[in-house]
Amino acid sequence: MKSEKEKMIAGEYYLAGDPVLVKDRRRAKLLLHRLNVTEYRMTKKAREIIQELIPNAGTNLYIEPPFHCDYGYNIVCGDNVYFNVNCVVLDCATVTIGSNVFIAPNVQLYTATHPLDAELRKTLENALPITIGDDCWIGGNSVICPGVTIGVGCVIGAGSVVTRDIPDHSLAVGNPARVIRNLKA
Repeated sequence: MKSEKEKMIAGEYYLAGDPVLVKDRRRAKLLLHRLNVTEYRMTKKAREIIQELIPNAGTNLYIEPPFHCDYGYNIVCGDNVYFNVNCVVLDCATVTIGSNVFIAPNVQLYTATHPLDAELRKTLENALPITIGDDCWIGGNSVICPGVTIGVGCVIGAGSVVTRDIPDHSLAVGNPARVIRNLKA
C-alpha cells in the first residue's frame, strides 16, 4: 500500500494531515523562517538554507526572500534559476524548472488542487506537476496552475494565469493566458 506521501507525489488523492507530511511541511517552514526572517538577504548561510530546503537544484539557484513553499524537496531546478521576491511554490507534486529561468516577483506556482465534490474535499486533496522549460521568463504576479507545462524559451506576461500548456518559444499573456506570438518567428 502506498504512503500518503507517495500518493501525493503520484497525483492521487491523499490525506494532507498525514503525520509524515505534516512533519515535512513543518521542516520546510522552519527553514523558510530562517531564510525569510533570520537571513533575509543572500548570504553564505542563506545559500546553505536554500540547499537544504531545495536539494534538487542545479548551480546558482538564487532566491530573493521572502519565498514560500510547502516541502522544497519537490522543487527540481536546473542551473541559473532566479526567484524574485514573494514567490510561492505549492510543491505537493513535482515542480520542474529548467535552466536559465527567471521568475519575477509574486509569481505563484500551484501544484495543489482539490476535488470538486464537496464531501471529498473535506478530507482529500491531490496535486498535479508543473514543468517550466529552459530559458523562460515568468512575469510578475503570474499564476501557473496545476498540471501545466510551459515549453522551452517562453515568456509569460505579467499578471497571466496559465491554465493550460504553453508550446515552446511562445509569448503568452492574459487570464487565462493565451499564446499571442511565436518568439522564434
